[in-house]
Amino acid sequence: MNAKFTREMVDDYADKLLIGLTEEENKMVLDEFEIIDSTIDIINEIPNINEVEPMTHALDNFEYELREDVVEDSVPIEDLLSNCDDYADDEVVVPRMVG
Repeated sequence: MNAKFTREMVDDYADKLLIGLTEEENKMVLDEFEIIDSTIDIINEIPNINEVEPMTHALDNFEYELREDVVEDSVPIEDLLSNCDDYADDEVVVPRMVG
């Protein structure tokens, strides 16, 4: 069986997406592509698969009714901020997590 995806292809796509991949990540992606490709091959073996009409929704006869937009009073900001450990003006102060 010839590989449909190569390490070079994965590297090229990663470069186009502006993400760098290590050799380990590249292998992981290739392994995932192989699983996806083999799954597609299995699906394509289903008799008359091309004659099946695509679904538009997972539930047959799905009906829905949109609710009315009802304007409701908001909770006052002071009440919300009273639950916070630290805030400045109308914003919650949280610890810096990134550089």
